[in-house]
Amino acid sequence: MARYRGVLSLMLVFLALPAAAAPRLDTAKMPTPQLLWPSGAPGAKGDLDEDKPALWVFLPPESKAVGTAVVVCPGGGYAHLAIGHEGKDVAEWLNSLGIAAFVLRYRLAPRYQHPAPLLDVQRAVRTVRAGADYWHIDPARIGVLGFSAGGHLASTIGTHFDPGESAAKDPIDKVGCRPDFLILAYPVISLGSDYSHAGSRKNLLGDNPETALLESLSNEKVVTPETPPTFLFHTNADTGVVPENSVLFYLALRKAKVPAEMHIFEHGRHGIGLAPDDPAASIWPTLCANWLRGCGVLHAQPAKTN
Repeated sequence: MARYRGVLSLMLVFLALPAAAAPRLDTAKMPTPQLLWPSGAPGAKGDLDEDKPALWVFLPPESKAVGTAVVVCPGGGYAHLAIGHEGKDVAEWLNSLGIAAFVLRYRLAPRYQHPAPLLDVQRAVRTVRAGADYWHIDPARIGVLGFSAGGHLASTIGTHFDPGESAAKDPIDKVGCRPDFLILAYPVISLGSDYSHAGSRKNLLGDNPETALLESLSNEKVVTPETPPTFLFHTNADTGVVPENSVLFYLALRKAKVPAEMHIFEHGRHGIGLAPDDPAASIWPTLCANWLRGCGVLHAQPAKTN
């Protein structure tokens, strides 16, 4: 129990997000968020909650913990965060697998555009990796899970990462931000094709983004052999973010010989989260858990000896 009290002692008091920034959720049921930059985020435009990217930390019971962590990026078109069904609910599912979950509050339009969300998720992975000993996780078993626009953010860090800055004054900035695996649920992937989600693109890049930036953030075009192993889930009936987004990313992963698994269900609306009420798509969390098991990240770490 000591480490749980310790986690709480690191966190700062949480003020509820503005109503326009997230779906209704009893935030009293959320952990107190830990700021990613306690002294102020780079490029912050004020001192409101929306200027302060943070992590909500959900830890599994010590007896069940397997030493794996996942940063969760809720969707919302880069304009709000679905912190209920794509945040808290997902964190609790991950905890049931023994995985530590870190739900990311990243910066949003219209106040922020690229590169703020990317800086936030990069900092989130660095923070979790730098605190691996504290949270009893393996620094080589840190994944990123994203839904919809959060899936775009997750695929962006999976294709836009760095090893850290060895000369940085902040020790967290010295740590690499490459995820060890990705989980993408009905993700926005392409920003420059017929399959783009126009709202996410506008919120992230504005009305007239440069072609080079569109190409760089159309993540199916920048997959390399170093892109992490990826699990993808989508539905054929999704008209909000069409499934071609997942297909394009999967094909790019195959071309780069990156391990990948994809499931596309016939039915299911956009934004179904864990899909608890869908008779077919509700199996995706089990399929994902099986994939994680095959990746070797659901096996408990051996106890350390002195």
